[in-house]
Amino acid sequence: MKNVVIYTTEICPYCIRAKRLLDKKGVPYREIRVDGNLQLREELIQKSGGRRTVPQIFVENIHVGDCDELHALERAGKLDPLLQD
Repeated sequence: MKNVVIYTTEICPYCIRAKRLLDKKGVPYREIRVDGNLQLREELIQKSGGRRTVPQIFVENIHVGDCDELHALERAGKLDPLLQD
């Protein structure tokens, strides 16, 4: 599996939904919580091309997008190939 990073906050329902999908698929990921951390929030904004919402998901250094985009990849059958080495 490729390296997956997900930027989240504690009470974000979309973050929970995205993590559930990754957990269901058995995908290990590194969660970076940006709650109250301006430096991490700025990192998120920079890496995601200006997006300020969470979650923001990355596979290796490829920006997948948010929860809806992650689920769209799954529905289209494109998530598994993206995650494979």
